[in-house]
Amino acid sequence: MRVGITCYPTYGGSGIVATELGLELATRGHEVHFISYANPIRLESGTPRIHYHEVEVSTYPLFQYPPYSLALASRMAEVAERYELDLLHVHYAIPHSISALLARQMLAPRRRLPFVTTLHGTDITLVGVDRSYHGITKFSIEQSDGITTVSGYLRRRTVEVFDIANPIEVILNFVNCETYQPDPEARRKAPFGAGEKLLIHISNFRPVKRVMDCVRVLAEVRRNLAAHLLMVGDGPDRGPAERLAYELGVSDHVTFLGKQDHIERLIPLAHVLLLPSDLEAFGLAALEAMSCGVPPVATRVGGVPELVTHGVDGFLEAPGDIEAQAARVSELLSDQALYSRMAGAARQTAQTRFCTSLIIPQYEEYYRQVCARGRD
Repeated sequence: MRVGITCYPTYGGSGIVATELGLELATRGHEVHFISYANPIRLESGTPRIHYHEVEVSTYPLFQYPPYSLALASRMAEVAERYELDLLHVHYAIPHSISALLARQMLAPRRRLPFVTTLHGTDITLVGVDRSYHGITKFSIEQSDGITTVSGYLRRRTVEVFDIANPIEVILNFVNCETYQPDPEARRKAPFGAGEKLLIHISNFRPVKRVMDCVRVLAEVRRNLAAHLLMVGDGPDRGPAERLAYELGVSDHVTFLGKQDHIERLIPLAHVLLLPSDLEAFGLAALEAMSCGVPPVATRVGGVPELVTHGVDGFLEAPGDIEAQAARVSELLSDQALYSRMAGAARQTAQTRFCTSLIIPQYEEYYRQVCARGRD
């Protein structure tokens, strides 16, 4: 098939999933065209059957804000017609679904161009519930030829918030289990925290991620254990987290790495992943860690319980409960038998439930169903 993919190309779960999906589809022989204002962060040039089409937005004095959604729609229609795309797959409802709808209408006199919208979380739980965007978000979802969500929680939430009657397919997030795998040798040679156990947190450092809680957990753990925290990513709460580390006296034991392109090289260095979020539609970072044999200590929110089984392949505690989260980390780091058992279970969960070989065929079949509806 020939598939057009649009996503936010920045450091966020929706863009990462969209990019990884495109790469996996290309590996399976499909032709994939990314259409966005910048090259997606995990998309390396020269990949066979992968094409990137930049959306250029012109600025005029008349426009206080450049109309990206209109430029995107025009580019979508142009690419779809020139390369005979079978469908568009847009990630994150606003504005991508509206742009896809416009592109579909632009080409309607000449050909059918269906589009699939995948909802990822904050497009429903944050942006969509904003009064300014609620109506247009509901409209864009209902006008989609296919709708998917990354968790059962997000499907339920979408129906509740927008009263959506259209069928919504749950296709869980996935991980390449060959790319993300344990690497004991790399862990032994880790260039961070010599003689200390490594904790890792990966996010966009927005308030919902509760990154300061990671620093607080580290401070608690260090009361009894030598531990070091790797903070991967960037965003508005990085500065406050750095200040908190200094105030708590653990700044020498926290390394802020900023944005990183090869997360698969960093996660295997760690012993535990921290995911203390207020809300996660799924918890992609936890899945990538589990595939590397790194148990997550996460919060029991959103779609995370669909991924992590408490006490089996990770631990789940309440958001903001620093004491409980720190106790779980300490338990893992001080009990080798428990750690080995849980790390093995985490890897097994990734391999048996979320590996690309299991999930990508679900997208392929869904594409075929969406494309076939117009031929019935």
